[in-house]
Amino acid sequence: MKKYGKSIMALALTASLVAMSTGCAGSDQADSQSGEEKVFNIGIVQYVDHVALDAARDGFIAALEDNGYVDGENIKIDLQNAQADQSNLSTISDRFVSNSVDLVLAIATPATQAIAGKTTDIPILGTAVTDYVSARLVDSNDAPGGNVTGTTDMNPIKEQIDLLVQLVPDAKTVGVLYTSSEDNSILQAAIAKEAIEAKGMKYVEVTVTNSNDVQQATQSIVGQCDAIYIPTDNVFASAMPVVHGVTAESKTPVICGESGMVNSGGLATLGINYYDLGYQTGLMGVKILKGETEPASMPIEASTQFDFAINGTVAEEIGLTIPAELEQYVIKAE
Repeated sequence: MKKYGKSIMALALTASLVAMSTGCAGSDQADSQSGEEKVFNIGIVQYVDHVALDAARDGFIAALEDNGYVDGENIKIDLQNAQADQSNLSTISDRFVSNSVDLVLAIATPATQAIAGKTTDIPILGTAVTDYVSARLVDSNDAPGGNVTGTTDMNPIKEQIDLLVQLVPDAKTVGVLYTSSEDNSILQAAIAKEAIEAKGMKYVEVTVTNSNDVQQATQSIVGQCDAIYIPTDNVFASAMPVVHGVTAESKTPVICGESGMVNSGGLATLGINYYDLGYQTGLMGVKILKGETEPASMPIEASTQFDFAINGTVAEEIGLTIPAELEQYVIKAE
């Protein structure tokens, strides 16, 4: 009886092992046959709503879709907007880290700085960031060295000042408006002031700390200058209708850092196409998702093409005649 009992136990154990083996093999085979693949969780944190940042976001998502990464299928996108609030940025960043997302797209310098301060492990792509080195996000543009890389929206600022001179040839003083707390704006303003002086003009500057200061800052500067320059500044980009309300009345031309600001009330720009910039960032994201590379070894990428945009409606409002060689770039604001 003992021998028979042992045989029964042995048979039971063998059957159990076979069942387990068959079950695992069947499960693996099912996964293989079903073609199931990893669903990547992607966090997108946008600093604030305005045309340029919205376009960069849309371009990024389009690049992923064009390369087979579709939200709701093989990726899951968690889109968050901080509404220009630093505490929101911190909360959103904590959310992404807690959820262990596979990749983060951070749109604008403050957003990129916020998430970079929360993790050194999750791959982070920045876009609409002017200078990653001065923002202390990477070791160098050629070799970022950490978990952050992306695309820069550094504009052809000297050429933008050339455009200002072309449109307002009699300008003697240029007003420079920007946000004192945005690293990207400080850098661009410094380059612009140098370019203004190189053209034999003077500059005056007024800075703001938030959107509540924009109207007063614009009102205070229009009486001191012949034209205004505003870089790709997030606060001013979101408040261009306020700027336009003042400059249309004073008949002051405003040269902007990007076309979305022109559409919202500026006069003209030679700048980046932010949709294309976001798309370029998305292509970088595809490489990371495929495991082809890591942010540490991915150089910061920049746009190679810039577009003219001139707001014909604004030109008429302020009584400015567009030179014949630039008429092809005139658009009429809706």
